[in-house]
Amino acid sequence: MSQSKYTTQPVEGYRHIAPTVQTEGDVTVIDSKAIYYRELNEAIRGAISDGARELRLDNINGQRYIGTGVSGRDVHIAVHGTAGNDLGMLMNGPTVNVYGNAQDGVGNTMNDGKVVVHGDAGDVLGYGMRGGKVYVKGDVGYRVGIHMKAYENLVPIMVIGGKVRDFFGEYMAGGVLVLLGMNTQFAEQPLAGSFLGSGMHGGVIYIRGTVESWQCGKEVAVSDVTDADMAELRPILEDYCAAQDMDIDAVLAEPFIKLKPFSHRPYSKLYAPM
Repeated sequence: MSQSKYTTQPVEGYRHIAPTVQTEGDVTVIDSKAIYYRELNEAIRGAISDGARELRLDNINGQRYIGTGVSGRDVHIAVHGTAGNDLGMLMNGPTVNVYGNAQDGVGNTMNDGKVVVHGDAGDVLGYGMRGGKVYVKGDVGYRVGIHMKAYENLVPIMVIGGKVRDFFGEYMAGGVLVLLGMNTQFAEQPLAGSFLGSGMHGGVIYIRGTVESWQCGKEVAVSDVTDADMAELRPILEDYCAAQDMDIDAVLAEPFIKLKPFSHRPYSKLYAPM
């Protein structure tokens, strides 16, 4: 094993500890214990700049912005612990596996790549997400999928294995959201909260199970899935199951419903005509 050269300048008011970065074969290992997020992310970017393609982050405890702005489809980052806010923000290609939970903002304005959370996650996942995939095994919080969008061949995809709170798919403009409700801590709670698809004007939401009409925003219609829908959905579920070590047949054992917006301009009547 070789010792890293990475150090950072201290910032007044913080307790800074230079991260220990070592190599174990082809894997670059960063011990993140008690490391401030700026030092950690500088070490990650430095290692990738020096040619590292397999990174393991040990002892993560809420550090923010892991993977933010990082590019390269051949880059793989394994996060051991609880990732802080904005994991994978503006990320463009890498694959990040979180072996624990993640806080808010996973995939914020993400362009490309894949984030796999092998636990639960917080609020506002995929805010303004423009591409790539986010796969969460367990439960998530509020406003997940808000402002997701798609452009030409860039179609963001998010699959939630547990349950969600209010405003799932709020103001969604494109992409695919999938809710399974299978891996949950909250067996007695509804599959989803209220205001599903509120303000939604693009994209599609697939839900394994059923929801009540009062849970849905006025901008969406609920329908059964078609064969064409399943042709789109099944490859997504297969990829998700491979990433989360789940059985695709168990996922498909229950029927899905679909939520789509009535209009791509749900609030046009509130404004003067052009």
